[in-house]
Amino acid sequence: VQTGVEDTFLTFEVYSDEITMQLIDKACKMLDVPPDMVLKQFGEYFFEFCKRSGYDHMLRTLGGNLYEFIENLDSLHSYLSLSYEEMNAPSFRVEKNEDGSMHLHYYSDRRGLCHIVPGIIGAAALDFFNIEISMEIVNQTEEEERTGKKEHIVFLVTQKPVFSYKRKNKFAPSSHYLSNFGKQTEKQLDKEDLERTMNRIRDKTKLASTCPVKKSHWETIRGIVTIGKGRLLRGCDPIYPKTLWIDPKTFCNGLPFHIVFDEELRVKQAGTSIQKIVPGLQTQGIRLNQYFSIIRPEVKFTISSVQKFINSQFVFRTKREMMPESWRQRPMLELRGQMIWMESLQCMLYLCSPLLRTLHELEERHMHIADIAPHDVTRDLILLNQQRLAEMELSNQLERKKEELRILSKHLEEEKKKTEALLYAMLPKHVANQLKEGKRVEAGEFKECTILFSDVVTFTNICAHCEPIQIVLMLNAMYLRFDRLTTVHDVYKVETIGDAYMVVGGVPVPVSTHAERVANFALGMIIAAKDIKNPVSGNPIQIRVGIHTGPVLAGVVGEKMPRYCLFGDSVNIASRMESHGVPSKIHLSASVHQCLKDKNFEMLERGEIDVKGKGKMNTYFLIRNTVATENEIMGRPTRAPEPSHETAQSTQKCRQEVAPNPSSQDIQPNPDEEMLPVLAMKYADSPIESHTSLKERNQTRLKDLAGKLHDAETHESLHGDQQASRDPYHLMQGRNKPVAEEPRIRNVRSNFCNLL
Repeated sequence: VQTGVEDTFLTFEVYSDEITMQLIDKACKMLDVPPDMVLKQFGEYFFEFCKRSGYDHMLRTLGGNLYEFIENLDSLHSYLSLSYEEMNAPSFRVEKNEDGSMHLHYYSDRRGLCHIVPGIIGAAALDFFNIEISMEIVNQTEEEERTGKKEHIVFLVTQKPVFSYKRKNKFAPSSHYLSNFGKQTEKQLDKEDLERTMNRIRDKTKLASTCPVKKSHWETIRGIVTIGKGRLLRGCDPIYPKTLWIDPKTFCNGLPFHIVFDEELRVKQAGTSIQKIVPGLQTQGIRLNQYFSIIRPEVKFTISSVQKFINSQFVFRTKREMMPESWRQRPMLELRGQMIWMESLQCMLYLCSPLLRTLHELEERHMHIADIAPHDVTRDLILLNQQRLAEMELSNQLERKKEELRILSKHLEEEKKKTEALLYAMLPKHVANQLKEGKRVEAGEFKECTILFSDVVTFTNICAHCEPIQIVLMLNAMYLRFDRLTTVHDVYKVETIGDAYMVVGGVPVPVSTHAERVANFALGMIIAAKDIKNPVSGNPIQIRVGIHTGPVLAGVVGEKMPRYCLFGDSVNIASRMESHGVPSKIHLSASVHQCLKDKNFEMLERGEIDVKGKGKMNTYFLIRNTVATENEIMGRPTRAPEPSHETAQSTQKCRQEVAPNPSSQDIQPNPDEEMLPVLAMKYADSPIESHTSLKERNQTRLKDLAGKLHDAETHESLHGDQQASRDPYHLMQGRNKPVAEEPRIRNVRSNFCNLL
């Protein structure tokens, strides 16, 4: 995450080393460790990763000891390059020392990754050969090679045998015995193993002699036992004929791909197939570097460079300019093989085969399977690799499809959230989930809830004198503010028909404070309506609001565009409260008055009125909430007074503002109020978790607005039913206090302004 790299790496994709170095750099900073430690740990992990990826058996068969294992790493990389064509692998060369240690030469044009080598080699030595090794850098240079500068690092590799698990368990109970007699026991065991081995060999040689050559005692031992390891080998010295029983013609036909050249790179001999592909080799004494260039290892074409990497596989490529004119459009042929130095002749033998990956490459070079010797496994390799490449291409496509599906799934999840948000805005969440699952939504009975209706006064006259687009814009501006209030007070918006807006509290989730929520929502509607202008007169519009509390039946009606509707006489009474109401007033039924009479609401009795279809009813008007501020009702953050550059002026201004209306600190109506953050109002039955998260959100927002944590505490205290606060300034904002406390309040308020 800190590197800014997306963790979606594909197996067959080539990535820049810059990404690797960035990851290493961030890991070093997070773990507070040097880069060489991170790289070494990565090398150990990479070895285990290769084993788990199916290369375990291939790695185990590279060599019988660590020297042979390292010596054949370049061959493994050469084989893997058939599948991973863009792989840029390092090159290794190993030298034995007289004291049993080794010098490992590491060549790479990818700088900064050399410390991976000790991790990989160390893990392989411990896993495959049960030996612990230590590697230290003894020389580090940059060498100018054919392809440019290469990093050349020489590691000193020292190794020592370790006890096998069986031997460890044998001596595990006695650590004291191990410390005092471990070395003697190891020597004794080695002697016993050697004696038993010698006896078995003597018995076998008496029965049948496998080698006619007579050997001395120590020659037999050296041929059987690997020094320091006790690993048995078959002891037999090869026999060579005095003369070579093969004529040159048969040799060149039997090995069609071989070249013999001297120290000056002059060709002395070449196989028949190479002569066919490179006709210039038929000229006696031609120099090899005129027709070929070395691709791997990346060294200069000199006899000394070849001798230095004689244990590595060499890849030659024909030079296009030396080919016949009609062949220059073809892809150039590559040869891969080993170098053998013939000391008696002072010549180098290059035994090779054509490096071809597929049948298509064979056809491009106008070659046939018959051009390759029957004993050459290149025939089988081309056919097998053709199948392997097809499987790898399929695997690559599957991996890319998997990544595409992951991205599509991520986008689908985002779109699903948008769709669900839209669905939950139209239907209650549990109802929407039931409909998505194909279930039938049963109607539910709610014994007590509070229903609100509102409409715009003289809406018919406004429509008659305005363009339709003006009506739409007016209603949209008003309903956006009303919808915001439903979030503040957690009430459910049932529907809108024209200018009529219907809201219910306690449905579909029953709550005990349904009447308080709807009452505060109604007060917010009256405030919000003042911001909406009448397109005819330009004055603020007026709305009528009616509220009733009673039982209802709620359920989903219809299949196309289903709506969650309310049914019952309570809906009719709430509608009558609205239609019999007064502009810019909130009309309450007696049941609502009963629910709100002890809940910090100021109400005014209207008296008995004649309600259509219901007869005489005693109704009330809701005036205000006696404890909540306008900001709380509207869900707006509380903002402190703007600070002044002159402390004295701000202090005087604050003192003058103590006496007026206590709600003078409220934010003035904002035309873009729907863009402000919504602060949900706290009620007695609100979940505790939401209180905590609400407090945190409020504190964060209020810090940004006022710069003081005290504002968050003030905002929170106004949510509850508490009648007192620790800070008299808070009390002063909530309600008017006696005159006796005024000086004290002024002093505190002045100090608060000084801080700002």
